[in-house]
Amino acid sequence: MGSYKEDDVIFLLKDISNRVEERGNKERELAIQTGVHYSEMLPIEYKPSEEYIKLFYESLEKFKEDIAIYTGVVSERIIKNRGKDIVLASLARAGTPIGILIKRYIKFKYNIDVPHYSISIIRGKGIDENAIKYMIFNHPNKDIQFIDGWTGKGAINNQLREATYLLNKKMGINLDSDLAVIADPGYLVNTYGTRKDFLIPSACLNSTVSGLVSRTVLRDDLIGDNDFHGAKFYKELLDEDLSNYYIDNITQCFDDTQEEVKRELEILEQCNTEATFLGLEDVKNIKEEFNIENINYIKPGIGETTRVLLRRIPWKILIKKDTKNIEHILQLAKEKEVEVIEYDLKSYECCGIIKSVRKK
Repeated sequence: MGSYKEDDVIFLLKDISNRVEERGNKERELAIQTGVHYSEMLPIEYKPSEEYIKLFYESLEKFKEDIAIYTGVVSERIIKNRGKDIVLASLARAGTPIGILIKRYIKFKYNIDVPHYSISIIRGKGIDENAIKYMIFNHPNKDIQFIDGWTGKGAINNQLREATYLLNKKMGINLDSDLAVIADPGYLVNTYGTRKDFLIPSACLNSTVSGLVSRTVLRDDLIGDNDFHGAKFYKELLDEDLSNYYIDNITQCFDDTQEEVKRELEILEQCNTEATFLGLEDVKNIKEEFNIENINYIKPGIGETTRVLLRRIPWKILIKKDTKNIEHILQLAKEKEVEVIEYDLKSYECCGIIKSVRKK
């Protein structure tokens, strides 16, 4: 499945391409807020405007070296902490391009071709147990390293910790719930490239920068007991696909950024890299000040704010004073006529708030 090379990643997902009808954002949001789980539906893929696509290319050009540096940093920390006999398990779908970059960096630096899979984890439902079993069966003596793109307020990180605890108990195994990310602005994980909240360009688009694969789906009528979680493969978007273009552009920067990687690692050696959950202070303040009924309506950080604008019904966008490099967020807010407010954020550069669409 997907438009990536098999050498880069294998999706442990069931192809349900012709079996799920996408719903518009308004219809989907109402369903989610009245009790339907988000994993039972797919959103209609956002068709970016020419101006927005231009911003993607500009942001990739601007940040590709930063992504390469922080990919190097997090890869080196994975190798240091877990060794070289590992399997990479990226969380579909935002984790997939990051997992590919980490796999390519390890190949570039150490000439080791580590196995890399993309698997599903769903908030409120858990991790794909069959995907875990598959990796353990095929790589019985290797450690599994979980990978995502960035942290928001930690919902998926919490889900991963709970899921690995339950699987370890159930299967008598020893999965480590450590989650490696490029950017950890919320101070939620121990293995990261940076704690700056900066634009990772793969957050700008949906499937066209994620191997043409949808969000993952878990529904009883589609997914049997022995199936992987499901996803749609958007073959019709092949002409618009930028997934491999994105990866190749960043990979080409690995060689020229080695000194910066070394420098960043030296700085990290002097830092406390333990998770302190600092970002949750921002979330708590926003919930209280804006009287948000459900904490899941608050999506902090550049990556999560982008997602709110692409596939949810946004209410407000909060931005830190004098923040830079969020042009794509401002463009989307303008297109969707969403109010943008300056707000005193500590850990994040911006935050998206989902609109409550339920009738009171």
